Amino acid sequence: MLAGGGLAGIAWETGVLLGISDVNPEAAGALLDADVLLGTSAGSTVAAQLGSGASLESLFDAQVAADTHELVPGASIDDVMQLFAGAMASPDATLEERLRHIGAVAVAADTVPEPVRRAVIGHRLPSREWPERVLRLTAIDVETGELVIVDRDSGIGLVDAVAASCAVPGVWPPVTVGDRRFMDGGVGSTVNLTAATDCDAVVVLVPSSESAPTPFGAGAAAEIAGFPGQTLAVFADDDSIAAFGPNPLDPACRIPSANAGRAQGHRHADAIARFLGV
Repeated sequence: MLAGGGLAGIAWETGVLLGISDVNPEAAGALLDADVLLGTSAGSTVAAQLGSGASLESLFDAQVAADTHELVPGASIDDVMQLFAGAMASPDATLEERLRHIGAVAVAADTVPEPVRRAVIGHRLPSREWPERVLRLTAIDVETGELVIVDRDSGIGLVDAVAASCAVPGVWPPVTVGDRRFMDGGVGSTVNLTAATDCDAVVVLVPSSESAPTPFGAGAAAEIAGFPGQTLAVFADDDSIAAFGPNPLDPACRIPSANAGRAQGHRHADAIARFLGV
């Protein structure tokens, strides 16, 4: 499971996987061959990239390249946190009501046009077609607040699915598919392990600290701890958090985040191997 975390998260997760491969190729291979790839927000990009069969080396090289198709956002992560704070103003509201509030703000926000953002997502993906393997991406219906699990049988193209999962409210436009609009799947949960309840064991990469605050629910660490199967979670360590910088949505964070992730992958490779039994 690849969690949300902005452009820093995409770079860090890619770096962690390559770092694991540097030390223990068998462990990395077992992760890449997992029965299910589940991605939320930033993690949806990485999951789709892995599903394409692209090599970790090529994906890492793209993250540390000076040139990028990524856009500099017109809002920061602090702006997003203020949006969440507004949704929390009514303490008796349900989660779905809070997500609908955020969805309404996302729809009304002044962002780049959908086609512009879609082109950025298209550039991220080595393949724009769903793979034959099981790939699940998460998004939120802005009107209902419903968590939607998107796969190749959902009738939504891969580019639109990734764009929807990465549509940070107030930063990027919600994605229109037919008569529905979708926003970032990480708004309610950065991990969405409810989409993996048919799995016996999960490895979760989380580009935030284990104690990171969350606007809704108990947070990623508690959600992972409550998973009914076996779990191994890799949270970003202090060096990685420092590498993310003040705004994980800023393209400038990609290179330091990827390098920090690779170094952290080196440190976690043996634990991953033991968990996977390789």
